[in-house]
Amino acid sequence: MNVHYHSYDAVIVGAGGAGLRAAIETAGKCRTAVLTKLYPTRSHTGAAQGGMCAALANVEEDSWEWHAFDTVKGSDYLGDQPAIDVMCKEAIDAVIDLEHFGLAFSRTPEGRIDQRRFGGHTRNHGEAPVRRSCYAADRTGHMILQTLYQQCVARDVNFFNEFQVFDVLYSGEGSDRRMAGVVAYELATGDLHVFASKGVLFATGGFGKMFRISSNAHTLTGDGPGVLFRSGIPMEDLEFYQFHPTGIYGLGILLTEGARGEGGILRNGLGERFMERVAPTVKDLAPRDMVSRAIHAEIKAGRGAGPDKDYVYLDLTHLPPEQIDAKLPDITGFVRTYLGIEPKKEPIPIQPTAHYAMGGIPTNIDGEVLVDANNTVLPGLYAAGECACVSVHGANRLGTNSLLDIVVFGRRGGKAMLEYIQDVPHPDIPRGAEGPVRERIESMKAGSGGEKVAEIRTELQATMTADASVVRTDESLQRARDVIAGLKERYKEVKIDDKGVVFNYDLTEAMELGHLLDLAQGLVVGAQARTESRGAHWRDDHPTRDDVNWMKHTFAHLGEDGTITLDFKPVVLGKYEPMERKY
Repeated sequence: MNVHYHSYDAVIVGAGGAGLRAAIETAGKCRTAVLTKLYPTRSHTGAAQGGMCAALANVEEDSWEWHAFDTVKGSDYLGDQPAIDVMCKEAIDAVIDLEHFGLAFSRTPEGRIDQRRFGGHTRNHGEAPVRRSCYAADRTGHMILQTLYQQCVARDVNFFNEFQVFDVLYSGEGSDRRMAGVVAYELATGDLHVFASKGVLFATGGFGKMFRISSNAHTLTGDGPGVLFRSGIPMEDLEFYQFHPTGIYGLGILLTEGARGEGGILRNGLGERFMERVAPTVKDLAPRDMVSRAIHAEIKAGRGAGPDKDYVYLDLTHLPPEQIDAKLPDITGFVRTYLGIEPKKEPIPIQPTAHYAMGGIPTNIDGEVLVDANNTVLPGLYAAGECACVSVHGANRLGTNSLLDIVVFGRRGGKAMLEYIQDVPHPDIPRGAEGPVRERIESMKAGSGGEKVAEIRTELQATMTADASVVRTDESLQRARDVIAGLKERYKEVKIDDKGVVFNYDLTEAMELGHLLDLAQGLVVGAQARTESRGAHWRDDHPTRDDVNWMKHTFAHLGEDGTITLDFKPVVLGKYEPMERKY
């Protein structure tokens, strides 16, 4: 395979909302390259539906402090409050920036940006639901992605589309170590490309494909966290993985929380509105972890719907047809296409679906990557978006805070990287730096074992869904841990059939599977160690939150021998004292 060498001041890996927002900050001010394994407008930001929250108070009275309180409470008090304050303060300008970039938000009759209710967002510290979510029908993420991409094109950003990063390069040793570049594989040719760069920002999204039922696209395999994990960067809070309550039954395709914000109701197989029992004030607009567990409890109690009583319903039939058409056109189209039912007349079968990673690459509020629990920064390395953990989401992310996260911290990461690269020399990358990636690729192609990537991935997904999803126990997590250990041994004997160089997805999926196995191992190790229930991490054998022992973040380290060790970092508190979560 051929090797090509490039030199840039700033390299951004990933072209979803966080990566594109970072590129807007650096473009035209330094030599910037954006590397993405997909064409940018196919990035998963485009799948986000419901909205982006900010206390604009366009429809109802609101304040950023109320937004911050809701985010802290929603995080089950594991979110770092200074970072949450930054996000909620800057949310207002972030939305206005997008509007000035040309994003066509839905409007009020007066012409202002419209806002709707979303789970866990309240007025006056929990008094009642508030309209805080700015939206563009039910395709808000799609509109954000298109808008940011247009702005990048206008700024002549250098895109390397269908380039997949498989390694990172550092210069220096020990405390002098800093970022020096990345090694990428070009899907169209099979060539390797070495990008020398003063700064690198990862914005590669999540890793939901470790689960069987997921709202995530096939491409969300944790590439950024996976590459950095293997290079010695710890992962923070991997045990906290969010399940969205309303995925299409059997498929996991997302039906936005905005449907409940517009008045949709969750009903069990008996037709009961069961969320009235769980969250009497906000009902169906409780935070996602609570709603997902409530659905699980209804099914476990035999009150589910269908022949196997293994799902519940999202009911929109009482809403005016014109409201459904105007506010929820995409998701109702999904239901007609994939289930063959008319959502204006029939309730929709739904089940929780693996949706969002609260944990990931540890960073500070400027996107700088931390290499230990003492907040030590690795110079020149940045991360933003779902692949990163700031931590503003803590143990449970509120709906619409993800699109806010990518825009606020994509911008902050891009600005911090631009400032950093002004004062550092360009790294000197020796020829042959691509050697380890070349060896992995050649070894994968030459493999003569009998293991298939698809079979290992299927078993991983089944195991994670059964034993490490909405409800966990020590027994189930140990079972998952044992299975993953066996799968990692089998992974060493993987054989791929395609030996070619042009769009060899056999090869790239085999490489991606390694990332999923490492991150899944980190998730179950952290979940087994955390002997409490908090947010999205629910332990049936430890059903209460333990603030005395577990008001701390986990940092997982992947050893060269494949074992994972944990250390811990205290949660950064603020003016909101931990209290029981009631809605």
